[in-house]
Amino acid sequence: MEKKVVLVTGAAKGIGAAIVKKFASLNYNIVLNYLTSEDKANKLKEEIEDLYNIKVMLIKADISNEDEVKKMIKSIMSEFHHIDCLVNNAALCQDNYFKEKTALEFQKVLNVNLVGTFLTCKYVGEIMLEQKQGRIINISSTNGIDTNETYSMDYDASKSGIISLTKNFAKALSPYVLVNALAPGWVNTESVKEMNPTYLESEKAKSLLKRFGEPTEIANVVAFLASDEASFVNSTIIRVDGGKSV
Repeated sequence: MEKKVVLVTGAAKGIGAAIVKKFASLNYNIVLNYLTSEDKANKLKEEIEDLYNIKVMLIKADISNEDEVKKMIKSIMSEFHHIDCLVNNAALCQDNYFKEKTALEFQKVLNVNLVGTFLTCKYVGEIMLEQKQGRIINISSTNGIDTNETYSMDYDASKSGIISLTKNFAKALSPYVLVNALAPGWVNTESVKEMNPTYLESEKAKSLLKRFGEPTEIANVVAFLASDEASFVNSTIIRVDGGKSV
């Protein structure tokens, strides 16, 4: 039986790497997209191919660049001839005081997080419509729902936009493609671990579970949405935040 193919953007580290490992364990062939973390991408590819009998295709591409997205999709189709699942994980965060934010900085965050998600959904979605099957899972954030911190207003706006895009693409690609999104809260990634410990402890206290999530816990929900068990889940935003919203 031919293996399914998943494209994960921003997949070299953090949540993206956990998602890649999860799909590899489920016998998917992997397209691992990255932009700057080439060493980590290569190391992850080697690690996965040593563990599983699958193919891992590395593609360096800026998802905010339409030509690069088109080229990436063309390369995937040339290699695998189909795409069964897209996980839009790539994201940029540039937190700073709003008076210090420039239009260029604001636009850069939106270009990567929101325009990039649009472009991959558009071009992969066209293929999935032709295939008459597919799953798209967008990684939004609780920031896109709660908008608690003004220093991340550009990031929050982009993640709110992803929620809207998810619902619109669910309509545009119906009835063949299921399009859903996750809204993770705090997750123990490399960048989070470098933040101020006192601040992090205060944020953990806001969760009913009194801890942050692990990348594998996000990956598990993504895998569920890609599975046959989620065949009637569409146009839905799932919070994965340990109950912080309560």
